[in-house]
Amino acid sequence: MLAATLALGALAGSAFATPSLTTPVDAMNLFSKRISSGCSTSGAASCHNTTKQTDLCCFESPGGLLLQTQFWDTNPSTGPSNSWTIHGLWPDNCDGTFTENCDSSRDYTDIADLLTNQGASDTLSFMKEFWVDINGQNEQFWEHEWSTHGTCYSTLKTSCLPSGSPKGAEAVAFFQTVVKLFKTLPTYDFLANAGITPDSSKTYTLTTLTNALKSASGVTPALNCDGSSLNAIEWYFNLKGSVIDGQFVAIDAPSKGSCGSSGIKYVPKSGGTSTTTSGGSSPTGGSGLPNKGTIHASTTGGLLTGGTWSVQTLATYTFSGTSSSFTMSTSKGSCGVSSGKLTCGSGVSATTFSAVTSGSNLLLAVSGSTAFSSDATPSGTAQETVFTGNSHSKTYTLSIVSS
Repeated sequence: MLAATLALGALAGSAFATPSLTTPVDAMNLFSKRISSGCSTSGAASCHNTTKQTDLCCFESPGGLLLQTQFWDTNPSTGPSNSWTIHGLWPDNCDGTFTENCDSSRDYTDIADLLTNQGASDTLSFMKEFWVDINGQNEQFWEHEWSTHGTCYSTLKTSCLPSGSPKGAEAVAFFQTVVKLFKTLPTYDFLANAGITPDSSKTYTLTTLTNALKSASGVTPALNCDGSSLNAIEWYFNLKGSVIDGQFVAIDAPSKGSCGSSGIKYVPKSGGTSTTTSGGSSPTGGSGLPNKGTIHASTTGGLLTGGTWSVQTLATYTFSGTSSSFTMSTSKGSCGVSSGKLTCGSGVSATTFSAVTSGSNLLLAVSGSTAFSSDATPSGTAQETVFTGNSHSKTYTLSIVSS
């Protein structure tokens, strides 16, 4: 099995880097965190020890076979059209078995606030674009990945944290680690550099795809397909030290994944935008966002000029920007979200929205989430306040329809 050393590094000036995973990097100098594990990275990698390890704060066990999993969601699509998206980082046991949901007392909720409050807003911003749920339920997705997989890391137990660490610091470290590791694994670029880009008609052999990925990274990942279409990838690692600031040792996948040996399709995402990952340009791409339109609720009715939900004649909204980043307004003024409530009017501070393609619909999103809710379903001339998220009794999505 090929082994290659990869340390997590800050990737200044670029959202992604394209290093070979075989290039050793000093993890401690590059890895900026609010907490430090204090662990050495000079010892044995997980799953490669020859003697019993007793300090499991500095040696990942039993889940020492780590999978960085990525999605290629096409319909509905998630994330930029020129990037795969994060699924998670899973600690399989060295024999390929695994455990899940290891500590329900640490099933943290409101991951976004947890990250923001502990100084990881940059990580959160990246997650909103590259760690997104296919149904727009980002918060629930992040909570699931932490509670199901994150709580099973021995090196992330609260007893392993520095004295005085705030509650949830280990979860913040987990999300920071996953994001930083993902940035070293630009699967789209690895394939594109070999001339393999999404196409509706081309097919590839498994060997062609894996050879391109190994040429770029130094290791062979596992590829998974939905039918004949490529839709997921698993990059495998062992770990020296702690998940917090350790050294990830890239290895060949122990199995090839679910894709067949030939006839594999790498189809384009349906809608969405591309993103620029180096230089100073802003994300651009075919947004599909109209200049003007109405906003329809998935259950009934839609939005009026003040941003309220009603079954009366819908208001015309003006959209400025692209689907990945835009503001909107009505005849009453700019639209914004404050304290979780959507309003439009004079003096309202404009919020930056995004739109997510779901089938034939273009869904309004706030901070990556397409979930909205109200206290009741409107009828007659009644108007209901629109809240972000699904904490109120009536939940729905909002579709932008060109007018």
